[in-house]
Amino acid sequence: MAVVSNFFVESAELAPGTRRASNRYGVDYRALAKRLGPPPCPIFDFHTHVNGERAAVIWAEAADAFGVDRLLTMVPLQEAATVTRVLGKRVGLIAFPNFRAPDRGLAMRQGFLDDIKRFHDEHGSRMIKLWNAPRLREFFPEATGLDLIEFDGQTRVQHIELAQRLNMSVMVHIADPDTWFATKYADAEIYGAKRDHYRGLKVILNRFADVKFVAAHMGGYAEDLAFLDGLLAEHSNLSLDCSATKWMVRELSRYPAQRIHEFLARWSGRVMFGSDLVSTDEHLTPTEAAIKHPMADLAESAESAFDLYASRYAAYRVMFERDFDGQSPIADPDLMMVDPQRYNAMDAPAMRGLGLDVTTLKMLYSGAAEGYLAATGWEV
Repeated sequence: MAVVSNFFVESAELAPGTRRASNRYGVDYRALAKRLGPPPCPIFDFHTHVNGERAAVIWAEAADAFGVDRLLTMVPLQEAATVTRVLGKRVGLIAFPNFRAPDRGLAMRQGFLDDIKRFHDEHGSRMIKLWNAPRLREFFPEATGLDLIEFDGQTRVQHIELAQRLNMSVMVHIADPDTWFATKYADAEIYGAKRDHYRGLKVILNRFADVKFVAAHMGGYAEDLAFLDGLLAEHSNLSLDCSATKWMVRELSRYPAQRIHEFLARWSGRVMFGSDLVSTDEHLTPTEAAIKHPMADLAESAESAFDLYASRYAAYRVMFERDFDGQSPIADPDLMMVDPQRYNAMDAPAMRGLGLDVTTLKMLYSGAAEGYLAATGWEV
């Protein structure tokens, strides 16, 4: 495969667009998608947060351009009908708590048990999401969230037991990037060390050996593939998704391409494509609301929303399919957070193309997701 070291630059020269954080090269992403051509198979995006009646339509345009035909998404229960009406049979819903509820403690405890049952019965969901990021300790300080913070906490066990009875699988969010543990989570007395966050996960993987689990964001540890090798070898009921585009581009690009090839070959069928893309109608117009979506400021118009959504698929497809050597098209604020003297808000990390073979791409893009969901009888 020929080296395409200036793919984004060349695309911008051929069809210029507007430079912004989601489009540092100023690329016309629609033209870039045509230049890339179709992927070797339709892509199944296993991990998204596609919300909003109008934003979902814009997501669909970006997805169609880059060959993404199906998705799983996490939305609050009250928005589920809207998303399924807009996207139809191409979408499956992951049972997800309502983080914006006035009583967050109730919403994440009994409220989530109630929501899991409704997602299953009313929307055909076959997966729940347990969000146990270190920030959960901020929601429930000191001893107020002991039943939730650890995966083997009493309430978390109840969530998994209900999923087990309903033949649902479990997606988990563990830890966060190393960059965050070096900055946001530097206080180990509050957040612990990164490895500490895997203790409870290992307990439940053993306790619920007949339940299928998927650990989002490369298991929260793209920085250490050797650790992930050990985790997957020890727990046959665990799979990964590669969602969180900025994080994955930054960390996977640090490895020699051959190491990624070997990892994906060893764990073929257990690593799914995912973007972690967030869409909301708040992306379509500037908002000064006191209470708004935490990602609302990432776009302010239909065109900037399209760039935001398209950028995730563009970055992944170039990284996975090409022998690219350059920088990510997406600004990565983690760089400035760690080293503000060296980086600014528009800087991005190196991005190295992996040039994956067609067989590996097909398994990553759709085969692994289809196999995983088939085990729970979920057709999406």
